[in-house]
Amino acid sequence: MSESSRVLAPTGLIDNAGGTQLRREVSELIDTGIETILIDFANITFMDSSGLGAIVAILQRVRTKGANLYLCSLNDQVKMIMELTKMDKVFDILPDRAAFDLTL
Repeated sequence: MSESSRVLAPTGLIDNAGGTQLRREVSELIDTGIETILIDFANITFMDSSGLGAIVAILQRVRTKGANLYLCSLNDQVKMIMELTKMDKVFDILPDRAAFDLTL
């Protein structure tokens, strides 16, 4: 992994509180000059609509700063939300961390 990239691995739920925390973490990384961020969903058990909103806001913030955002290891529930909302066409979604390492 390069010095300009970071992996975030949240756990549990991405709901209003979890999404707020994730937005804060991504903003801090972007503000320090990180150019590529992977959010690893391997330990996420559930994401609700406010979590999806947080992920979209994160993508907007990252793109505004000219950085890149990747998601990986989405469980079936998160995949379904992404597909139903067509967000799977908007985000760069990878199967796992190994695939992310290959993109760098």
